[in-house]
Amino acid sequence: MGALGPEEWQAINVTLRLCLYTSVVLMMLATPIAWWLANGRSRLKGVVQSVVSLPLVLPPTVLGFYLLITLGPRGLIGGSLEQMGLNHLAFSFEGILIASVIYSLPFAVQPLTEAFRNIGRRPVEVASSLGANALDRFRTVIFPLSRGGYLVAATLTFAHTLGEFGVILMLGGSIPGETRVLSVLIYDHAEAMNYEAAHSLSLLILVFAFVTLWLVYSVNRRFIVARI
Repeated sequence: MGALGPEEWQAINVTLRLCLYTSVVLMMLATPIAWWLANGRSRLKGVVQSVVSLPLVLPPTVLGFYLLITLGPRGLIGGSLEQMGLNHLAFSFEGILIASVIYSLPFAVQPLTEAFRNIGRRPVEVASSLGANALDRFRTVIFPLSRGGYLVAATLTFAHTLGEFGVILMLGGSIPGETRVLSVLIYDHAEAMNYEAAHSLSLLILVFAFVTLWLVYSVNRRFIVARI
């Protein structure tokens, strides 16, 4: 495994920022969605669940293509930004962040939904009867009882973002310091037949992915034992 050069460290920096920002955004975004899916009774629940889970089965290039159209200079969002004198979001870090949040959404929502279902409604109803407002109920009841779900959701989101490729390449391309993440740099190295550099980065991601999955399974086992 060769030493990492400036190009690799630059890609690592972009990748880690993307993973961190995606995880933070999704923990906030997925919480109300997961709570509604776990406790709501709307007939639209099946539709929402299907939309949330769509990135699991949709080819990344398809998602990336439609995001490119939407966020690009002629798209609904990108075009509107251009008319306001702002830059469109294609081929930018902000653009791949939006893509990453959408693509990793089910990896945050599904563990949280399961964690909220395991809590049940009774503890929240008791806290409400004692005068706790929504923020207090979340801080003192919901979050402590579902912290295992949050840990799994955050870990899976971070790890999944680390390995994103198709959607990032379609929307962001391979701009050094801006959109070139580790997975894209591996592709660039392999395309240039620089297999030693590609191997170094691939091994780095492989080890990280294994450790992440091991931690997720360990956390799940720990909380299952604790509930028993």
